[in-house]
Amino acid sequence: MRVISSLRRFLPKPFRNDKPVILVVRLHGAIGGGGPLKSGLSLATASIPLEKAFSMKKAPAVALMVNSPGGSPVQSRLIFKRIRDLAKENEKDVLVFVEDVAASGGYMIALAGDEIFVDPSSIVGSIGVVAAGFGFTEMIKKIGVDRRVYTAGEKKVTLDPFQPEVPEDIEYIKSLQLEIHETFIDMVKSRRGDVLADDPDLFTGKFWTGRTGVQLGLVDAIGDLREVIKDRYGDKAEPKLISAPRGLFGRKAGLGVGLAKGRLLDGVGEELISSVEERAMWMRYGL
Repeated sequence: MRVISSLRRFLPKPFRNDKPVILVVRLHGAIGGGGPLKSGLSLATASIPLEKAFSMKKAPAVALMVNSPGGSPVQSRLIFKRIRDLAKENEKDVLVFVEDVAASGGYMIALAGDEIFVDPSSIVGSIGVVAAGFGFTEMIKKIGVDRRVYTAGEKKVTLDPFQPEVPEDIEYIKSLQLEIHETFIDMVKSRRGDVLADDPDLFTGKFWTGRTGVQLGLVDAIGDLREVIKDRYGDKAEPKLISAPRGLFGRKAGLGVGLAKGRLLDGVGEELISSVEERAMWMRYGL
């Protein structure tokens, strides 16, 4: 036994038995967004660090640091489901710590936590669905552009930004939003139903500070990662951040560069648009 004990100091810290290690995964950014030069938060970019964190058998829990203004409802739910599946398979508690914001899809991901902790000034909620775009019908008239579109299927140009809006199309997209909204609401009630306040604004898309979020039952308590971990698992407990592996050019996995077929310059344009859209998402919450 003495030989085994003496050899422990040569093992990597996460595998020693002298103190509990809580692995931490940071989920940051707009969900499903990104461009050729930068990937957004998605199941593809989150899977590797999540699986690595949950695979450590002796860790009693996994901590997630969430900082996202939302984005794709599909990617949000896929990440949520992957976290819950891993927690069940590995029998681990999931502690979520909200940084600046966990709103819309960001809050959907936070729902994967067995407990959700916030800063008093964090932003949480925004349980709703939004679709946004631009109309260019007047612009193409002014610059003398004649746009020609040929389709098989009368609905293939629904919500085309270069054509006037059709009331029937607007009603249809709203019906889709209602379905997605219902899925979101069901998730919130399933994960938080026993502690949710009876507030008429809860599912309107409104968002709140972390302090008010505690009162509404959207989150559990105010607390930061180190404070909660040491309180739960002892003063010697150590949080350890798990990062995505780095690949070509030192970029994290999933963050590729659109060099194929000489499209780098096209990628720069797409990246600029993507960055503006993501910045607008953060600005909605004063960030």
